Amino acid sequence: MTDNILDTAPLAMERSGLARDALAGDVAVVTGGAGTIGLGVSRCLAWLGARVVIAGRNERNGTAAMDLINRESRPGMALFVKTDVSDETGMKIMAKKVLDKFGKVDILVNNAMDMSLGAPVLSTPVASLDRQYEVAVRGALLGIQAFVPGMQERKHGVVTYIATAFRYPLGPSNYCATKAATSSMMMSLAAELGPVKDSGVAVFMFVPTFVGRTRPQPAEASRPRPAFMSTPNVVGYGGPMPPEDCGAALSYCIVHAAEIHGSGVNAGQAHKRMRWPFPRPDRAPGKDFDRVRDQVMIRMFGYVGPGWGDKIEPLVTINRSEAPLDEKLDISVLF
Repeated sequence: MTDNILDTAPLAMERSGLARDALAGDVAVVTGGAGTIGLGVSRCLAWLGARVVIAGRNERNGTAAMDLINRESRPGMALFVKTDVSDETGMKIMAKKVLDKFGKVDILVNNAMDMSLGAPVLSTPVASLDRQYEVAVRGALLGIQAFVPGMQERKHGVVTYIATAFRYPLGPSNYCATKAATSSMMMSLAAELGPVKDSGVAVFMFVPTFVGRTRPQPAEASRPRPAFMSTPNVVGYGGPMPPEDCGAALSYCIVHAAEIHGSGVNAGQAHKRMRWPFPRPDRAPGKDFDRVRDQVMIRMFGYVGPGWGDKIEPLVTINRSEAPLDEKLDISVLF
């Protein structure tokens, strides 16, 4: 590892196909920017020429992250601002510091989350759930309100959120719930802003994967788990995806954000578009799932799971790529 405090490895951005100055002149704020995924994307954004503001509570790690980026890029590329994203006054102070120094913010990466609070539904303390919402939902809202108006004025900006699995991970249920709430807010923001050609601001969600370092693992717990959660089965990897590779995928999405406005994308999809050299090509399937029609997204929670086994009426396809819906069909009757 290259850092005495942070768990880092060298970047491999030359594999991304992105120009070294692709984000030159832009300013990015990354909440939780000294953590695993946050640091990965912060370093990659700086590599692409963006000045990066690392917002977080851990002063030791935040300062180390700032110093690392300024060493491997150039002095002045990174700034750490100690911030509790859930604190409205603190976020306003952070925003003022950033705007006073750089004059603008072009990229907002809503990444901050307290991973230590994850728990099953039946054993989640109310205080833990409240704190999860404060960091994830409230924190993202405060960041959006602080920086998106300026993006709208300049007609230039990107807002992204680090989303997660919708269900299945047994244990961190409250974590998934707060992530789902923020994801919904992000999609609402995309709709409120309208097309990128009009607003200049692109909004998307990024679902990473199992990100970290390969470590010796303890014996599997005895409780039942879905088969695909038994071991990290990361697309293109034989174990967890390194934070640097995840950061490269997210940075690629940020550069191409106008193309995926109002969408959720995942790291594997980005890597395939980058023609990323997977360490385990045999774990990189050549197929992907179709996209879901907007008409279904409106009522997505009403169409998950097996539902009733017997079908009492004709079914309408939910696949975006299939034939257009019959113009005579009033889609509202489905809801």
